[in-house]
Amino acid sequence: MALNYIWIALFVLGFLVGIVKLFFGDFEALPAMMDSTFEMSKSAFEMCLGLTGTLTLWMGILKIGEDSGLINRLARFLSPVLTKLFPEIPKGHPALGSIFMNISANMLGLDNAATPVGLKAMQELQSINKDKDTASNSMIMFLTLNTSGLTIIPVSIMSYRAQAGAADPTDVFIPLLLTTLVSTIVGLLVCSLYQRINLFNRYILLMFAVIASFVSGLFYIIIGMDNEMVQHFCRLLTSFMILGAIMLFIWSGWKKKLNVYNSFIEGAKGGFNVAVSLIPYCVAILVAVGVFRASGGLVMLQHAVEQGVQAMGLNSDFVGALPVALMKPLSGPGARGMMLDIFTHLGPDSFVGHLASVMQGCTDTTFYILAIYFGSVGIKKYRYSVACGLTADIAGMIAAVCFSYFFFG
Repeated sequence: MALNYIWIALFVLGFLVGIVKLFFGDFEALPAMMDSTFEMSKSAFEMCLGLTGTLTLWMGILKIGEDSGLINRLARFLSPVLTKLFPEIPKGHPALGSIFMNISANMLGLDNAATPVGLKAMQELQSINKDKDTASNSMIMFLTLNTSGLTIIPVSIMSYRAQAGAADPTDVFIPLLLTTLVSTIVGLLVCSLYQRINLFNRYILLMFAVIASFVSGLFYIIIGMDNEMVQHFCRLLTSFMILGAIMLFIWSGWKKKLNVYNSFIEGAKGGFNVAVSLIPYCVAILVAVGVFRASGGLVMLQHAVEQGVQAMGLNSDFVGALPVALMKPLSGPGARGMMLDIFTHLGPDSFVGHLASVMQGCTDTTFYILAIYFGSVGIKKYRYSVACGLTADIAGMIAAVCFSYFFFG
């Protein structure tokens, strides 16, 4: 329901801003808004079409994992931790394995692998959902962890900074890691409060300890490297992770004497259908965002916040990166475009350039994720999922500002 109101509000506010501009002699706002509806519709379709190949690949790979029993074994191994966060899921259910692989892919910045695995997890969660048009607690917890955007290796952010000519593209690594940890912890706490889950048990604390150890080890490895070496190392690590996962699944099928090729084809057939089913949801959210952005409403909101901050006598330097923060929950490409625009006009090494980089990577696109993940399984009632996702977003953005002032201010 909350997403419904936000979707309507984007259209209404954008249209009202366009009408006001028309009365003041700006005759370009309304045509720009109209053009954005066609442009964003096309972008949404191309996005889903581009996702088809990746979905087909990974759904085929996952089918091999299902038929070989690898996902079930992985689920049993992880059940002490995941059953605490997802008590509705039966022990050993394949959804636990898919959830783990999705979260792991997101942590390593492997977006192309994370989305297909996440959609597969949603299908498995829907299979045990008693009310098929209403989000279950497990679905909401899963999507909260997704929208909070925990990322250990921000490969894409560092690549964009390098392309923009940053003196040290990796200098956002630590503040971005700290920021995304804050957003994930806040999202997890809020969702746990809604679901009355006790996070203070040995399995969950052990999980946090393992993540902290991995982060510390990774940081220890790259701390003495120069920029080029860090970029090369991260690219090699992510490549190893993706190819290693594919080979692990193929090996598990071969060991079980499966017809691995036929198993892959059977699973891959569903990739196209899933991609097509996502088109209406992508078009809906991206067109609404495009109308609001083209109307100039986003810029007006930025100016209003800047004036309010200055009126309170506070430092308003962070307001320059506000478009990234406002766009991030709505559209990943939109937020990325805002960040690149800041790089062009202010430079990637400016305070605003650093802050925009941290904001771009600290959370994920909440409304886009909710739309495509819930849309893929026909969920219409989102319950408190928007509240959890936005709370994580707000916590991440506040943390991004604080850590950016500390490291770069």
